[in-house]
Amino acid sequence: MKRKLQGEYVTISTVGDTVQSFVPSPLPPLPPIEWTRELCRRFDEAMLALGRLDSVSTLLPDTSLFLYMYVRKEAVLSSMIEGTQSSLSDLLLFELDQQPGVPLDDVREVSNYIAALDHGLGLLKAGLPLSLRLFREIHGVLLTKGRGSNQAPGEFRRCLNWIGGTRPGNAAFVPPPAEAVLECMGKLELFLHDQPEPTPVLLKVALAHVQFETIHPFLDGNGRLGRLLITLLLCEKKVLREPMLYLSLYFKTHRQYYYELLNNVRLTGDWEAWLDFFAEAIIVTAGQAVETAQQLLDLAKQDRDKINGLGRAAASALQVHRALMEHPIATAGSLVKKTGLTAATINKALDHLEHLGIVNELTAQKRNRLFSYAGYIGIMSRGTELPGS
Repeated sequence: MKRKLQGEYVTISTVGDTVQSFVPSPLPPLPPIEWTRELCRRFDEAMLALGRLDSVSTLLPDTSLFLYMYVRKEAVLSSMIEGTQSSLSDLLLFELDQQPGVPLDDVREVSNYIAALDHGLGLLKAGLPLSLRLFREIHGVLLTKGRGSNQAPGEFRRCLNWIGGTRPGNAAFVPPPAEAVLECMGKLELFLHDQPEPTPVLLKVALAHVQFETIHPFLDGNGRLGRLLITLLLCEKKVLREPMLYLSLYFKTHRQYYYELLNNVRLTGDWEAWLDFFAEAIIVTAGQAVETAQQLLDLAKQDRDKINGLGRAAASALQVHRALMEHPIATAGSLVKKTGLTAATINKALDHLEHLGIVNELTAQKRNRLFSYAGYIGIMSRGTELPGS
């Protein structure tokens, strides 16, 4: 289908430059999406994949244990796309008040992402719909500390920003001027609330993500918030009971093509190619999440079977094992707080778990020893490895 530019260019004069700023047309696209048989099949497959993923939350004995680590994996990946160098282990060390192996601001950014997601889900559960207020509140948490805290957290931008390049004049893309942001976001909010017409939820998520990234309403944090929007919308519309779908790894793996597709939507209106990519991202990512959950279940069962062979020592070792599933890097002190067991009992249990090959000690010292549930971290870390690691 031949479409034209999905918006209009506005000429803006900046210091030493005249730039073309892009203002997108409101959603839904005109003319409407061309639903070929293949594209319909892909979206049906994506919805089935989401259904399978949602059912995992009913099969897991304790969904919160899986979500705790899965959300942290997403936070690491989403921040990596923006250039942050923090591993999953770095984040877990930071949360234990231990020194991570990367700059603190990098890990703080990842920690902010988790807090922003939790805040957004809390607002949805309290009855606040996805709205401009919710976007601003989440953004305020996302940029609350560390890098970005001076980039107007919780406020739509009041000046021009750009993507790529060192200035607007050599940028790869210049989003709408500041004075157009509120109107563009207002129209996006109407679309999210089924105005001017109802839109099927998965199509709504796919279209809204592109629109948000095109508007780039904040000075910083737009990429991370645009990816959060996908999960929040699926939870708001009850497609997922728990926030179990995150596309950052898929977007990171296919980063160049992802940006090309967004640009092609703006320039030529090729929404169909983007929708095909988006459906594939959901199919692959939902499948990976189901597989990861199954691997974690299998690992936990194998390790519990080993622990049950300890006899009288098994009860306390099982308590420590469960605590490590929630936070797979821990100190003896943190495990005492988590389980209520004595320090002596914890240390004995850790010795047993180390002997069984379940736990690795990360430090060679008598006090403040750090322990890692290596198998668990290994499964969760796939795809988050830092370059050269």
